[in-house]
Amino acid sequence: MKYILDYLVYLLVRMLICITQSLSPETGFFLARQFAFFFTHILPIRRRLIRENLASAFPKLSHEERETLVYRMWEHLFLLVIEVAHIPRRIHATNWRDYIELVNTDKIGKALHNDRPLIMVTGHFGNFEAGGYFLGILGYPSYSVARKLDNPYLDRFIKMFREASGQFLIPKNDGYDQILEVLERRDLMAFLADQSAGPKGCWVDFFGKPASTYKAIALLSLQYDAPVVVCYAVRRDKYPLHFEMTIAGLLDPREHAEGLTVKEITQWYTHILEDGIRRRPEQYWWVHRRWKDYPKGGKTKNTK
Repeated sequence: MKYILDYLVYLLVRMLICITQSLSPETGFFLARQFAFFFTHILPIRRRLIRENLASAFPKLSHEERETLVYRMWEHLFLLVIEVAHIPRRIHATNWRDYIELVNTDKIGKALHNDRPLIMVTGHFGNFEAGGYFLGILGYPSYSVARKLDNPYLDRFIKMFREASGQFLIPKNDGYDQILEVLERRDLMAFLADQSAGPKGCWVDFFGKPASTYKAIALLSLQYDAPVVVCYAVRRDKYPLHFEMTIAGLLDPREHAEGLTVKEITQWYTHILEDGIRRRPEQYWWVHRRWKDYPKGGKTKNTK
């Protein structure tokens, strides 16, 4: 029975994607605004959590300014889905310059061609699904960690999109050995680095508030002598399907003779991500619980 329900859900999603692909991107943008209004003012999905997150991150904003951010965040999330449906048909190796502006790519050129592994860090910021796709188009296949979906049909379909241009997936559970193999081969390993790691994570400052972050990125960088680069793809003002692919920072362990700690590396890339989010706050996922836990002896957990 579960397989029948999973397949019906899969068919429904495929039908919605086909409808989306039949619409022009401009029409999709119009619909995204209508859905954003509905989710901001009528349907209270994670309403309290979103507003708590924005109040913590931007305490000086007025209530009206934060409500505008809520609306624009929902608009961004719906646009993200629409773009994912259109990108494989619109953007490819021969026309990517019409859609993607590369920013600060000189920072990464040498690191990509060194005989060393490279760790790429991004977050739930901009269109991170498109970012992995773009790396493949640009000729830099990457490996990234993703949780398998419970629906096997949807999982296979999404995997096809992610791997279409050379982004290979490693399962979040039981995938650690594969991550080590990627680094040992001196390939490009990508991580989403803004997820809560629980009470035992590395506690760093994020928008002036303690945030638990996974230690693995920093540990792997130190263990494999791998530079860490922060990258994200944000939507440009020219809607839709136009992006800035930005290399926001690069940290090479070899350039720090005194050595780096796990917390220093983790805080470094967290601040880099925060700087980007402050410039485009509407393109961040304020719907997830980034401040999910607190250090031992701190406050209680965030409420829903």
